Formats: sequence, structure tokens, C-alpha cells
Amino acid sequence: MANDLDPILDQALTIATELAAWASETIRRPRVGGVREKAGPADIVTRTDEAIEAHVRSVLRSAFPTHGVEGEEYGVTEPASPNAPYWVVDPLDGTTNYAHGIGWCSFSLGLVAPDGTPVLGVVADPWRGETFTAIRGRGAQLNGTPIQAAPHTTLTGHLFLTEWAAHSHWPGLDPLLSALSHRHCTTRVMGSTALSLSQVAAGRATAAAIGEFHAVDGLPAYLIATEAGAVALPRVPVYDEPLLLAAPGVAGEMAEVWEASRGSEAS
Repeated sequence: MANDLDPILDQALTIATELAAWASETIRRPRVGGVREKAGPADIVTRTDEAIEAHVRSVLRSAFPTHGVEGEEYGVTEPASPNAPYWVVDPLDGTTNYAHGIGWCSFSLGLVAPDGTPVLGVVADPWRGETFTAIRGRGAQLNGTPIQAAPHTTLTGHLFLTEWAAHSHWPGLDPLLSALSHRHCTTRVMGSTALSLSQVAAGRATAAAIGEFHAVDGLPAYLIATEAGAVALPRVPVYDEPLLLAAPGVAGEMAEVWEASRGSEAS
């Protein structure tokens, strides 16, 4: 089913990267308007989030009228038929950082086949002028240059990225961080799921993990990382479940630590 989308993928990538450039420019502008809560004090939204997603939806509706859209701010617009693909968009992943003036957030956009297979992913870092892209089966790129996961064969001395579940630790996180510390693997919690996962694709982080996978901010980066050679556990992400990405040379060691930490939390 994913192969049926091949004829439109080049056009889709062009539109997606243009949207990423527009969104990045919008994010870099001085913020206008206040901040309001969604589900709680640690779940916030700005006018910038909403304006970017509204624009993205308008462009996608014009270019691909039969496609669906699942967005962080405006929910799900169903595709024209069960056999039509859909887009996932997080207009500003890392809103808390953005609202507090911290330059680590991202724009995330992906195209998904009707069977749920991701076929295209774009993650843009507005503050560094970086755009990560991938098309299924064609590898991953950063600003047009091919990228690969790190060649490391040990966690020791390298970098692991993760994110809280909003403001909270997720089950298994504390023993995982402890085990990584014993291996002299440094952890960073940066504040944007899409951007943190993408660092594995660039070979900067040796591994990254999140406690709750959501397609809007996780699926494009997952595709980018796996197209760059990263190993995913589970191989296919599951909604609201943890996801681990690791460079291939440390995948075995990381999986062992990962499973042990989850088991110790449950016992």
C-alpha cells in the first residue's frame, strides 16, 4: 500500500519542506499573544501553534484534497476514503520551551499510508536552520545531505536523549537513567520529542527514548531515524507506549538496559 504513493512523494516532499521553512520562519518571529492551558498547567498552547497548523492544513487541503490530517491542535480530519493517505502534523513541538524563550523546539510533518506505514517525514529546527527529511526506502537527509546513525559500539561516553511525559517521569525512566549513568552515558532532556529523536538520525545522540509515542510528534522522526539506520524497539511504534531508537552498534546493549529498567519498575 505504501508503494502506491510513490508517484506523489517527490511533490509531497517539496510541499512539506516548503511548509517547514515557512513554519520555521514563523516560529523565529517575536511571539504574539499569550499562553493558555489545554489539559493542564503543563500542557499549553500559543497562537503560533494554532496559526501554523491552520496554515499547514489549508495548504495540504489544496494540494491533496483527498488526504486526511491528524494534528496536535485541531484533531483529525478524516481522509476522503479508507484507501487515502493522511498527514500527521505537530506545528510546534516543544511549546513549553518556545513559550519560555528557550530555542529548542521543532516543526514536524509526515505522510502516512492508509495502512499506517509512514512514507515521508520532515522535522525542522527553526533555531539552527536544520531540516531533517526522509522518504521510505530512500534514506534520511539533513539539509539535503545524507545522514547516518552513529557508528558507536558502546553507550559509554556517549549521549542519550529522552523526554518527560509532559511534566512527569514515565514508568521505567528512573531505573533507565540510573543504569545509563553507571555506564557513563550522559542523558539530556531537551524538550521536543521530534527534535530529540531526530538527533539519533544525525549521529549526535547514540540513543533516544520516549515514554508515550504519539504519531503527530513521533512518527516523522521515527521514519527519519530508521531511514538513517537506527534500530527501533518496538520495530513498529505503538500509540501511548514507549519507543526506543538506538544506533545499530549499541542496539543490543541499549535493549538490554531498556528491558531491565522496564521490568524493575513493574516488579
